[in-house]
Amino acid sequence: MEFYNLLDRIVQHDPAHAKWLNTLSFMENAGARKISACEHSSEVGLIQLKHAAEEHRHAYYLKKQILKISPETCTTYKSTELLAPLATRQYLHALDMKACRYLQQQFGLSKESLKYAAYLFVTYAIEVRADELYPVYQDILTKHSSRIMVKSIILEEEGHLEEMIHQLSGFSEDWKKHAEVILDIEEVLHQQWIVAISEEIMQPDYV
Repeated sequence: MEFYNLLDRIVQHDPAHAKWLNTLSFMENAGARKISACEHSSEVGLIQLKHAAEEHRHAYYLKKQILKISPETCTTYKSTELLAPLATRQYLHALDMKACRYLQQQFGLSKESLKYAAYLFVTYAIEVRADELYPVYQDILTKHSSRIMVKSIILEEEGHLEEMIHQLSGFSEDWKKHAEVILDIEEVLHQQWIVAISEEIMQPDYV
């Protein structure tokens, strides 16, 4: 199912919408944890700390939005409270692993340097995706006059993308060439994620 139509269907069904918000919250939280895991033991920059903090805040904000649907819904990140839980849990981890493999082949980095490179390229890919996903989601929320909003996340994700581009420019003159490879990897994983959600949503009696 095409992404817009899938999301439009989800937003009109409260239980699915709560799970969607919880799934986004899980992924923002997973992203924040990945950023923190990539930190150097001593050389941690302000932007990296800022990104981790803001991703954690996004996870918290999205979790709070669920309360507008039902205060008793999706209180944890258990599989039963996520959409396509297997694909959701694998998405970021698979992107990180595949990106690390590619970057190691291209740059022959030390363990610490590889962690930082992965932080740059994986975060960039996720920000590019967020720059596409959240505005579509907000458009659908606005169309249905939903009390839920993600405008504040959109503004911060735009800022994150600009910061990642600045950092990548300092990492390598050829960063765009390598970033395209990572974006292609992310696109495949994203499509697998969307297909998994679609298959769940389209089950008889689900929505």
